[in-house]
Amino acid sequence: MLYLALLVLQVVGLCLIPFGLPGLWLQVAALVAYGFATDFAGVGAVAIGVVTALALVAEGLEFWLGGHFARRYGGSRAAGWGAILGGIVGAVAGVPVPVVGSIVGSFVGSFAGAVLFEVAWMRGTGFRPALRTGWGALLGRLAATAAKAGIGVAVAAVALFSALG
Repeated sequence: MLYLALLVLQVVGLCLIPFGLPGLWLQVAALVAYGFATDFAGVGAVAIGVVTALALVAEGLEFWLGGHFARRYGGSRAAGWGAILGGIVGAVAGVPVPVVGSIVGSFVGSFAGAVLFEVAWMRGTGFRPALRTGWGALLGRLAATAAKAGIGVAVAAVALFSALG
């Protein structure tokens, strides 16, 4: 029964990731709780350390990718920060679309944040380069979500296999 609960929480955590919610941390907490409930019979410090390290890498990667892509598409450092901040604000505010509003909000927020910050800091280069920067930020957000979901699958695999042993 405990293993089934761990499995369900791993799946729920994976489903939360695209919404910008702390699904990875739910996955990590579920493994720690499972270990505690089973007196750490199958789940040890190594498994908990691995999933925690993976979650930290995913968070750092998500933070970095939005800004990196904005700069890669010609944006300034300010546009990179705009993409990061816009993605966070967009995910929290969401858009009025049921179920996927926070996902859409994070993508729109990354685009808008990069464009706004680039327009605020550019020196007469025009609006078109800012739109290109926004497109890069949008692609970065998409890449970050995909990377984080992929790492979430790895976290689930480590958690479920370590709990078996």
